[in-house]
Amino acid sequence: MYQKLSKSLIGAVAALTMLGTAATAADWRGWNIHVDGYPNTVAMDKFAELLAEKTNGEITLQMFHGGTLGSQLDAIEQVRLGGLEIGNFNLGPIGPIAAEANVVSLPFIFKDVPHMFRVLNGEGGEKIAEGMAAKGLVPLAWYDAGARSFYNGTKPINVPEDVTGMKVRVMNNDLYSGMISELGGNPSPMAFAEVYQSLKTGVVDGAENNWPSYESTGHFEVAGFYSLSQHLIIPECLCINADVYNGLSDDMKAAVKEAAMESATVQQELWAAREMSSREMVEKAGVVTNEIANKVPFQEAMVPVYAAYLEANPNLRPLVELIQSTD
Repeated sequence: MYQKLSKSLIGAVAALTMLGTAATAADWRGWNIHVDGYPNTVAMDKFAELLAEKTNGEITLQMFHGGTLGSQLDAIEQVRLGGLEIGNFNLGPIGPIAAEANVVSLPFIFKDVPHMFRVLNGEGGEKIAEGMAAKGLVPLAWYDAGARSFYNGTKPINVPEDVTGMKVRVMNNDLYSGMISELGGNPSPMAFAEVYQSLKTGVVDGAENNWPSYESTGHFEVAGFYSLSQHLIIPECLCINADVYNGLSDDMKAAVKEAAMESATVQQELWAAREMSSREMVEKAGVVTNEIANKVPFQEAMVPVYAAYLEANPNLRPLVELIQSTD
């Protein structure tokens, strides 16, 4: 009798355990705009692998690369609303949604990429993350996206006047539009996937991006002048839907975060190598690159952009000053 009861009890416990596992198991979907072989694509696949490993298979992630599930703006909304669980996003399009995230889109706010990571890994990053979480996006880790510079098909850019009259593609953010306008150009917000054809057909004269994006998309084929303005240093995030994250146990949160951080290390190492190889590749293909000897006129032209931003967001002045004062 006791033996039978014991066997029954063991069977019931086993069944409950299986039910509990099934109830907590999750199949997540993730979005990424980048192509196969791109540092972010490799890193996001690594995140999916680590996620399954560190959660003992309780959470699996299927990644959709190359923007196959829609544009970046669409994907940001999908993650915020829970249609997708995970996304690798540039903070540029997140800025209009979360004001704190928009701070990183102020031109020349970061001295260089190492300065950006010192900010993100400190108090400044915590404040940005809090603002994003309040809008439904929890950043699990920060990815490197290098420095963005101008490129076009007609001439090198050395002074702000060289931008005058140019139609320049920008991401969908008023700060970027304001930046181009203050340089005398005509901002043209459009989806990333439309840029190549727009450059080729003259819908826009130029655009701005980092070396790997300039190379991997083939933009160098239709815009052969790359000028190192390095006006924007905008990080990317590995983000998760806030409700999904908050619904995890503490152990699961730690496992998800650990997987994300490890993927960021992979991404940053691959990024550094890809940045160098991308520049070498396009220069061998005939792209004309130029350093901008004096960036001060460009920086001075941004004073109205900062003024308008701080007027609209006076509560974020301390965050701007915190970033600027970070060594």
